[in-house]
Amino acid sequence: MGNTKIAVADARVILRKGQGREFKAGGLWIYDNEIDKVEGKFENGDVIEVLDFDGFFLGYGFINEKSKIRVRMMSRKKDHPVTEELIERRVRDAWEYRKSVMADYIDEYKTNYTQLSCRFIFGEADFLPGITIDKFADVLVIESLALGTDRMKDIILDKCKKVLAEDGVQLKGIYERSDAKVRELEGLERTKGFIGAEFDTKVLIEENGVKYYVDVENGQKTGFFLDQKFNRQSIRGLCKGKKVLDCFTHTGSFALNAAAGGASSVLGVDASDLGCKQAEENAALNGLEKIASFQCADVFELLPDLEKKGEKFDVVILDPPAFTKSRASIKKAATGYKEINMRGMKLVKDGGYLATCSCSHFMDEELFLKTIADAARDAHKRLRQVEFRQQAADHPILWGGAASYYLKFVIFQVCDEI
Repeated sequence: MGNTKIAVADARVILRKGQGREFKAGGLWIYDNEIDKVEGKFENGDVIEVLDFDGFFLGYGFINEKSKIRVRMMSRKKDHPVTEELIERRVRDAWEYRKSVMADYIDEYKTNYTQLSCRFIFGEADFLPGITIDKFADVLVIESLALGTDRMKDIILDKCKKVLAEDGVQLKGIYERSDAKVRELEGLERTKGFIGAEFDTKVLIEENGVKYYVDVENGQKTGFFLDQKFNRQSIRGLCKGKKVLDCFTHTGSFALNAAAGGASSVLGVDASDLGCKQAEENAALNGLEKIASFQCADVFELLPDLEKKGEKFDVVILDPPAFTKSRASIKKAATGYKEINMRGMKLVKDGGYLATCSCSHFMDEELFLKTIADAARDAHKRLRQVEFRQQAADHPILWGGAASYYLKFVIFQVCDEI
């Protein structure tokens, strides 16, 4: 790393009149159909200027003619061109933000900056579009999804190492998980592997006082979902002495928080055999294997089976994967969310609790809550909302950048109709 240079082209994008609405509202994207013309020579991935229809300077961004998101903006100020200094400022600001919003968490769990696991860089929300970097203790995992920042990733990672070292964090290694299919929309190949020296990709972390092994090589996304950190913590008090069902458990994070909160028994369910095995290993790591058990099964098939058997739980947790990754499939996704929530409610004892969420930004807050209301009506249940939550603060929501607000998490008390 360290030999990459930022390619700045003598070129400019000129918008059509009245276009660039999302960018002007605070976002960072310019779409292909918003552009009137491009002047000058450039290569895809180069930094170019962006001008409004009347020549007014709007900022600097990197262009990619292979993507419908034609320009991803990096700076809005004429005197802030895209340089290594700008990137270092972005990385430093991102780290200082995490230190600030997680200060109470660090104190509560008596951790330090090396042990802390958090989302370090959250793409557009940290003004570094297309790049996600998760910090799992002393390991960084990077996911690069946009051509421009992909070409800058060595610089970004060098700045991450520099900024972390100033707080005494010496990294063990960096692993790349740029293997998402969406990279192909940018004209990029899918890739994964070590950046720099190799290390054991089974990384031990601690979150909310619970230990986990994170498989950064083969786990989903970057290996662990850090965005639910405080939501997992929030269900603990509800689970004390209770029988709990955790659906889509992945590697057992909600299940183990329930067990650590004093649940009498926890059943975690996931369709992934690897996920269930990792969940069992994590339960044993925390001495919770007698409380938390795991079953490999399709949740959509298991829930009706449990209902037929007359099973009831004090707490049911639904943490499904995103059922939609495009606007075109929202209707189908809403059907899936309604089905699992209706089934989940029927398994909750009268006066028990349902914790349910959606991690798709296309499934917006209004539609998600309406879908749950429809499920409650069909299940003949009454809901009392206990709490509405979002993604953890290390995943900030950029107003104007709709994709950065994706996680909705609600806790309800579920009551039989009266």
